Amino acid sequence: MKLKKDCRYFRGDVPCKPHKIKGVHCDNCSDYLPTSGNILIIKLGAIGDVIRTTPLLTKLKKEFPSTKIWWLTLTPEILPDEVDRKLGFTLQSIITLRAIKFNLLINLDKDLEACSLAKQISARKKRGFTLKNGICEPINSDAKGKFLTGLFDDLSKSNQKSYLEEIFEICGYKFNGEKYILPKNNLTDKNWNFAKNKKVIGLNTGCGGRWISRLWSDANWITTAKELQKLGYEVLLLGGEQEDLKNKNIAKKSGAKYFGNYNLQKFISLVDKCDLVITAVTMAMHITIGLNKKIILFNNIFNKNEFELYGLGKIIEPNVKCDCYFSPSCKNNCMQHITAKKVIDEVKNLLPKK
Repeated sequence: MKLKKDCRYFRGDVPCKPHKIKGVHCDNCSDYLPTSGNILIIKLGAIGDVIRTTPLLTKLKKEFPSTKIWWLTLTPEILPDEVDRKLGFTLQSIITLRAIKFNLLINLDKDLEACSLAKQISARKKRGFTLKNGICEPINSDAKGKFLTGLFDDLSKSNQKSYLEEIFEICGYKFNGEKYILPKNNLTDKNWNFAKNKKVIGLNTGCGGRWISRLWSDANWITTAKELQKLGYEVLLLGGEQEDLKNKNIAKKSGAKYFGNYNLQKFISLVDKCDLVITAVTMAMHITIGLNKKIILFNNIFNKNEFELYGLGKIIEPNVKCDCYFSPSCKNNCMQHITAKKVIDEVKNLLPKK
């Protein structure tokens, strides 16, 4: 038997997908897809950070259609089918990657462990960030801009490029509106209990535990939920385990729907039922954009130019000056200068009932 080891489906350690489905062998398989070479993306990051990096796949697939794409991350479950080998950040994965010579390695993280791996793993060409004398260092000149904005707040504040423009530039490309790519199997058919013929507004009330400076008050969420329901919208509360008690309280006081907190797959399915989502900069924000939903994005501590909304919505910021840039907490509580009325007016503009 002649084994076609260059096939995109060939694994070597387990049966390939065409064999499991059709029972075919290499010498009589019509699904044979020859490949040449490998590309590695290192983007460990949080789920949202990984999602907003997926537009690169469109460019890489176009330029290197026969190359296998590997991706090392803390959250491989969010990677789409366009990635051939999805690897979690484990010792087993690291051992495997160090035994391969890649055509191209792209490291977009500046963490020590990511930069260390970028230095250790063999590749003909490398882009992004590496480690030098125990410190993060840009590999190529196109990575210097992103490197410097991470060091100095004044340069970060003056930056006019979106995150996507920056990472495409690091890789030697120009960003042309390539979209986020979510896993196609994450949309479940769960029968969520929504009113018929009403547009659904999702209120993502949390912001994680690190940057609590982004929190909007429960009172504002309650007011917004009540007013939107009066206007005839269906209102749905979104969040994870950390927001469970918070959302139960808001639901009780506002009458908004809250179904509980779910695993990632069901959470994506729930967001997919929304017509518009109101959120801070969180995983839910990136899922909303990935699902091509309307969005109202709260921002107070980041450079708003960083975010690419693809024309789907509006960024709302406090109308006061504050010094909480990239700060985990805000002594001025500046988020409370965003009023419920301003948010509701923006909902009516973005998602009119008729």
